[in-house]
Amino acid sequence: MTTTTAATTAATTATTTGKPALPDALRAATAQLVSERGPTGFSLREVARRAGVSHAAPAHHFGDARGLLTSVAAEGFTTLCANFDIAVAGIDDPVERLTAMGKAYVHTAIENSGHFGVMCNDELVDGDDPAFVEASSGAYERLLAVIRDVRDAHNPDLDVDAAATMTWSAVHGLATLSPNLDDVAAKTDTATSPLDELIEKFTEFMMHGYAARGG
Repeated sequence: MTTTTAATTAATTATTTGKPALPDALRAATAQLVSERGPTGFSLREVARRAGVSHAAPAHHFGDARGLLTSVAAEGFTTLCANFDIAVAGIDDPVERLTAMGKAYVHTAIENSGHFGVMCNDELVDGDDPAFVEASSGAYERLLAVIRDVRDAHNPDLDVDAAATMTWSAVHGLATLSPNLDDVAAKTDTATSPLDELIEKFTEFMMHGYAARGG
């Protein structure tokens, strides 16, 4: 599916010299480091080295490690919002929009694994940071909007808040587990499916439940 990445988003703010602005370069270096080593392998010194700047540069722009990680998380949510919008463009049916958003979430997480590693980690980011609040709330509001449309079209009694929580949790879990699905299937002698098919099946389960329906 067509998605944008955080690197693509950052590139739109590149300077006229053809080089990314220093904050963008620091965020990119941080995302790459988190992708390779996980959040526990992150350090401002290593970020500065990778960005080719002084050790003081990250603190100058972001205050401290938490400030830099929060900015990376906000950038990740901004990218997710953009990919949600791309995914649902031109789709009228709310269930199809919900499925498209699920696919966009998983693909965004996989393609931006460094951002994904910090986006929902309250221990690493400042949840009250205005840019983070705006971006993360924007992503969740998009999900709430499509689930409200599902309610209006299919079930006036649907608990929108609960459905949104379950939907976000499910696709987040799928994105987290995706690198290991084939290995788990092989070890347990079970079958898995491509990620997009799993999301389509999840949407079907959400709409119809697991129980068989009478004729």
